[in-house]
Formats: sequence, C-alpha cells, structure tokens
Amino acid sequence: MEGGNQTLQVTEFLFLGFSVRLSWFLRCSVSQIYLFMLFLAIYLVTLIGNATIFTLIQVDSRLHSPMYFFLSHLSCLDVCYLSVTVPKILVNFSHQTNTISYNQCMAQMFFLMTFAGSECALLAIMAFDRYAAICQPLHYNTLMSSQVCVPLAVASWIWGFLDSSLHTTLATNLDFCGANHIDHIFCDVPPLLKIACSDTYVNEMTLHLASIFMGLSPFLFIIFSYMYIVSAILKIRSNTGRSKAFSTCAAHLVVVTIYFGMANVNYNRPSVGYSLGVDTLISTLYCILTPMLNPLIYSLRNKEVKEALQKLLKKMLTRAEPG
Repeated sequence: MEGGNQTLQVTEFLFLGFSVRLSWFLRCSVSQIYLFMLFLAIYLVTLIGNATIFTLIQVDSRLHSPMYFFLSHLSCLDVCYLSVTVPKILVNFSHQTNTISYNQCMAQMFFLMTFAGSECALLAIMAFDRYAAICQPLHYNTLMSSQVCVPLAVASWIWGFLDSSLHTTLATNLDFCGANHIDHIFCDVPPLLKIACSDTYVNEMTLHLASIFMGLSPFLFIIFSYMYIVSAILKIRSNTGRSKAFSTCAAHLVVVTIYFGMANVNYNRPSVGYSLGVDTLISTLYCILTPMLNPLIYSLRNKEVKEALQKLLKKMLTRAEPG
C-alpha cells in the first residue's frame, strides 16, 4: 500500500505508560483505582485553582490590570492543557483499558501542542509586561493599553495554533504499518515518531527547529527582559522598593523556570537511554503537574491575589449567613 493508506491500518493506539515498570517511581504496586483517584484529584485541584484565579481577576477591580489580564489567560490555558490529556486517562482507568483511536490521538496531539506553544508565548508576553512596569513606568499605560494587551493575548493563542498545525499535518502523513503501541500516557510527537515505520527525518527536524523558534525564542526573550528588569531594580535605592519590585516578578520567574525546564527535558532529551518509567514521569510532571502548580505559585506569592480571595470568601460567607 501507499504511505497514506498504510496509516489507515492503525485505527487505534495502545498506551504503555502505566506499565508495571512505573511502580518503581511510585514506590509501591498501585492499582488502577488508586491511579484513577490520584489523577482525578490532580484534575480537580487544577480546575478549582485556575477557576478561582480567573474568577478573582474578573470580580475584583484591584486585579483589573494587564498583569492579571494575562494571568487569566494563563489560567484558561492551564485548564485547557490538562483537559486534553487527563479526562482520557480517567476514562481508560475506569474502563480498564489503555487505548485511544487514531483520530482522537491526532486531535489530542494537536490541542496539546496548541496550548503548550501558546503558554510559551504568553509567558514571554508576561515578561514584557513586567519589563514595561519596572523599566518604563512612565510609559506603562501606553505600552500595555487594552489596545495592545488584547492583540498580544490573541497572538499567543495563534502562535500555538500555527505550531501544532504544522506538527499534526506532518504526523498524519506518517506510516505506522500496524505498530500501535505508544510508550507514553497520551499522544505526543516524540512517542509517535518512535513507532512510525516511514522516514521521520522531516518530522524530527521540524520538532527541533520548532523547539528553537517556538520555545527557545520566547525563553530568550524572557531572559533578556529580566536582564533589564534586574538592572533597573538594582538601581532602586530603597530596600522596600527593591523588595516590592522583585516580589512582582517572583511568581512569574518560578513558573517560567518550571515550565521551560520541564519542556526542554520533555522534547529535547535523547531518543535513547531513557526507560519507559522515566519518560512517563517526565511527561507527567510537564503536562499534568505544572498546570496544577501555577495557580498555587501565583496565589502563595501574590499579596493582591490573597487579599482578593479573602474578600471573596468573606462576601460569600456573609451571603450564606441566615437573615
């Protein structure tokens, strides 16, 4: 058969990520029911955490600023990001199966890379916001007006869409020749390239080039932005002023370090030399735990968010009181 028709021989894929080899990382033999409960808990915590951040930004006027506008988009991205993978994992646990159809696999990969690419761009935009606030305070309202912020937010979503469209288009042209066992817990480009029986050179080069352009370039932009930010902060004479300036950047820096660090390990590690358990653990940290940590990082390190949360809880309790 021709290459395009050979792909049709594979109608579904089988995930091997949760094999007995993963139990070494969990330090015990874990049944599917416990894994189901674990992933369900992570999913619910992520949904509640990001929904809370998003709601606070919408209802509290003190959070109506460019920084929190972009943070609300980050919360939406994290929810979408996790919703691409975890629901299918939960369904497989509940049905005691590890399969996904070919079309679902391509769709999962497309949306996963869309949200991953969009988050890279959004984190870079958030770094520019901090640069404008600290290094160009007199021009901040002009640099980060609504006429600027909205197009930037839209551009971050388009950035991810273009990246994923390219990878998904190339992946649909791969031949699998009946091989359908994916050493992973969800559909992503690297594990699919491993089982393809056709030439994957173009796909691999595209993945590396996209990692540089779509991932590394936003990261370098963030680095250069913070070089200017740190230089400006060090020029502040007041210790209180320096501390306040650093605190506005701390949460973003932590998120950037975790996200780009795990993304680099996930997509740019060698194709050999890693066990299935290590691959699964790295991908779980990158795609599942990171979205859960983001709202916790921003709420724990941000005084305004904590005050907004206390205000909202107080208002809800007041309404709930009888009479």
